[in-house]
Amino acid sequence: MGVPKKRTSKMRRDMRRAGNNKLKAPIQLNACPNCGGATQPHRVCPACGFYKGKKVSTGSAD
Repeated sequence: MGVPKKRTSKMRRDMRRAGNNKLKAPIQLNACPNCGGATQPHRVCPACGFYKGKKVSTGSAD
């Protein structure tokens, strides 16, 4: 069984892992049921601040 002679550096390891970005799925956007703005699933709407029908935070469009 082959054993590496030298330890793989963090930079070389991270550069190798960075090549798999094409396998990542694009960001999914759904329409907010409250205001109709684009929002990611399971996150507070950035436009109105609603999540699951409740006001959670102050939105920028208020």
